[in-house]
Amino acid sequence: MEFFTVSLINGTIYGLLLFMVSAGLTLIFGMMGVLNFAHTSFYMVGAYLAYTLQKFIGFWPAVIIAPLIVGLLGVVVERWFLRRVHRYGHAHELLLTFGLSFIIAEIIKLFFGNYPVNYQVPASLSFAAFRLFGTDYPFYRLMMGLVSLLMFGLIYLLLSRTRIGIVVRSAIYRPAMAETLGHNVPLVFMGVFGVGAALAGLAGAIAGAFYTTNPNMALELGVLVFVVVVIGGLGSLEGAMLSSILIGLISSFAVGVDVSLADALDYVGAGQWARDLGGLMTLKVSSLAATIPFALMLLVLLVRPSGLMGEKE
Repeated sequence: MEFFTVSLINGTIYGLLLFMVSAGLTLIFGMMGVLNFAHTSFYMVGAYLAYTLQKFIGFWPAVIIAPLIVGLLGVVVERWFLRRVHRYGHAHELLLTFGLSFIIAEIIKLFFGNYPVNYQVPASLSFAAFRLFGTDYPFYRLMMGLVSLLMFGLIYLLLSRTRIGIVVRSAIYRPAMAETLGHNVPLVFMGVFGVGAALAGLAGAIAGAFYTTNPNMALELGVLVFVVVVIGGLGSLEGAMLSSILIGLISSFAVGVDVSLADALDYVGAGQWARDLGGLMTLKVSSLAATIPFALMLLVLLVRPSGLMGEKE
């Protein structure tokens, strides 16, 4: 019971963190069709900016200002870089953002060094929310989950219930008509990209204090964020939330399962045969935990190429 409860809570929170990071990427692709390989670099910049600013203005002002700066950086990238290659197709956009991710990583190393920085949860938020099986559960971890849920709710309402959302969607599906009605479509796209970058910066500013803030944090999370977006369905906000929670739970439970295929075959009397065979038969589920999300992505792509909640072409 303890393993199930702790894994369920930790997996849900980790999944919500994945959504915090992937929400901006989902928004950018869903609105603009741009696969931004540098998205987790904005996440890293948000963490480092918050770490720097909190020394001078405190934690909460830093968490508010850092995403705004990252959003402005996203606006600059879209206006002066992506817009120039957009007409050449997705390959050029992907290569551009791929190169940008390396440039951002090297700049971070130049200013902060190639090692983790001491960005920690402030003392005012470093307390237990409750005790679970004799262990204190951090309030800050729950707060990250709450921020992620608020982010999901606000984005959903903004896109589906406000005039801004109508303008954005019309600029995507009927750009010529939107321009005829007097809307500046390039400005809309620039704003969407800036908001997506700001969301990644917010995730970094909040999560960076709990997890390790280091120059490799973008690389560590980058591939997994793309897995989340692909499984959920490219451009689907609801799909990103569903796949984030799914991956978080699977990863959390898999880490604690010290069972192999050979152990399972013991129930049918073939366990010893499997152990003699070795190889994949004797690998523990816990040792495969990091690869399970990728296996799930392959399975989803085989069964439903558009993702769990993506629109079929």
